[in-house]
Amino acid sequence: MPAQTGDPPIPAVLLCGPTASGKTGILEELFADPRRSGPLGAASPSGAVSAAYPAEIVSADSMQVYRGMDIGTAKPPPELRAALRHHLIDIRDPREQFNAGEFVRLADQACVDIARRGRFPVISGGTGFYLSSFILGLSGAPPSDPAIRRDLREERRSRGIEALAEELARCDPESARRIHIHDEYRLLRALEVYRTAGRPLSSYPRPGTAGAAEDGNTRRSGGEGRPRYRFLILFLDRPREEVYRRINGRCAEMFRRGLPGEVRRLHAAGYSPDDPGMRAIGYREFFTGETGAWRISEDSAAVEALVAQNSRRYAKRQLAYFASMPGIKRIPAAEHPAGLIRRELDLFLAPA
Repeated sequence: MPAQTGDPPIPAVLLCGPTASGKTGILEELFADPRRSGPLGAASPSGAVSAAYPAEIVSADSMQVYRGMDIGTAKPPPELRAALRHHLIDIRDPREQFNAGEFVRLADQACVDIARRGRFPVISGGTGFYLSSFILGLSGAPPSDPAIRRDLREERRSRGIEALAEELARCDPESARRIHIHDEYRLLRALEVYRTAGRPLSSYPRPGTAGAAEDGNTRRSGGEGRPRYRFLILFLDRPREEVYRRINGRCAEMFRRGLPGEVRRLHAAGYSPDDPGMRAIGYREFFTGETGAWRISEDSAAVEALVAQNSRRYAKRQLAYFASMPGIKRIPAAEHPAGLIRRELDLFLAPA
């Protein structure tokens, strides 16, 4: 949805941080409507009723888009979503692919609609590539071609991922060096771009670099972000070991809340790690076997340990990714972060 010439930029707040860093609690304290009845309408974690800012949330979590995957993706609870409107949650079936391009398009639509309602968007999540793509815009690489993507998946089954990785090393060695062989989505995407356009993915300017394409709404140069928006980028900062402890506690709580049953219900409905959604951490670890013969592990303790381990590894990658993003303001989580963020919001939202 294009912005109109002369429209003032939309103020957009980005709240980022690794998994289990406490983003949902911050959203509740600062932005949930305090007039709502129930537990969210009582006191904030600081002990006082929160004066909510006029905001709506745009989820930047690549797995919360999938329906039926609630516990393992740590979706905001229904009572919070009743008190605070969320966008881009439960919008895809687990069999459907979802990527950064779709995220930017849908997030743009949501942000424009939010601004038209006299509110401001808070884009919150831990998928760093989605957040950086939203800030800087996407590269000029061609869009996905369903027919070529279908052919590549068939080749993945018949030839094996190793053969496709060797093909990528021949046609796009730079991307091959950057993409791990187990990162199937990105590997297939790089091959898809080469087969579609006849040039390697690595030859296209990356978001935020000089020479990247631009249009009326998505300036992709200089690292300052797209002219449709002005950004406040906040990073909820915790020491790594504390993040790891919180991840361990969250995983244990997910299993207590019934994550194994959620995965079994999804599997009984016909979903498996062959589907994009079910490759998420917290789901794929339950499956043993192979394509066409997947089954659910009965060793719940071993699965829980593996989910926690993979979540910690993912958090490590998130921390490294966010450390490289320009313009981030670090908010120490140990120093009443809601108060610190409130001061940043007051300055950011103050009339010029």
